[in-house]
Amino acid sequence: MSAAAQNQVASASNFIGTLIDILDRVEYRRVPQNEQFDPVYKLRYEAYRREEFVPFSPGGMVRDEFDDLPNSYCYGVYIDGQLVSSLRLHHLTREHRMSPSYSVFPDILDPLIEAGHTLIDPGRFTADLEASLAYPALPFLTLRIAVMATWHFRVNSCLSTVRPEHVAFYRRIFNSTQLGEARYYHGLAFPMEMWTCDCPVVYPKLIRRYPFFDSTEEERQRIFAPPHQAPLWIHPTARLVLDGPAAEA
Repeated sequence: MSAAAQNQVASASNFIGTLIDILDRVEYRRVPQNEQFDPVYKLRYEAYRREEFVPFSPGGMVRDEFDDLPNSYCYGVYIDGQLVSSLRLHHLTREHRMSPSYSVFPDILDPLIEAGHTLIDPGRFTADLEASLAYPALPFLTLRIAVMATWHFRVNSCLSTVRPEHVAFYRRIFNSTQLGEARYYHGLAFPMEMWTCDCPVVYPKLIRRYPFFDSTEEERQRIFAPPHQAPLWIHPTARLVLDGPAAEA
């Protein structure tokens, strides 16, 4: 192996080790749908206002009708007890197909859903400014929830409806391909493109390359439990399976 290749392997190993170490300090908090004033909604507002993506609101929160859907799951990511980021996702099926992406791209998603495809639609990925500077790998810690959802719900696809300048990340990490052209999206002041990841194909390779995305069945059952059974706080389990099988397939 060349020196350059050895350095690349060492760098990747260090990155994985760092993420696993940070995960030991992480907790995911499931946001109950009846919590109208959860800190996650304030974090959303602060993140969007920082770049002037939403107008001023005296309430200082961003919460919408998609938070109340029966197929909605919302989480805060905490490091050492401090809220650092948040993510909301929707599980799309024939019975429950509404989500932010579906409301903007129904002409593209309806044929897939009618054909029996199921999908995860992550969105509202927002981060605290200081935390994003302190933890450059924060997107991985946050999107780990969506990766777990694709495996737990055994979906065909995971959507990424993102700004064009963020597409390169999703192509590189998740091998995403474009599904929908840029469209404007629910009051945001910028266009969003819709991309998709072929979960059954990508997931095993993703876990081998980035083992911090891995999780135990128990963690997935807890984090995606029905609302009346869901614990508020969930601890990541990637370290428990780091030396075991790449996936439970």
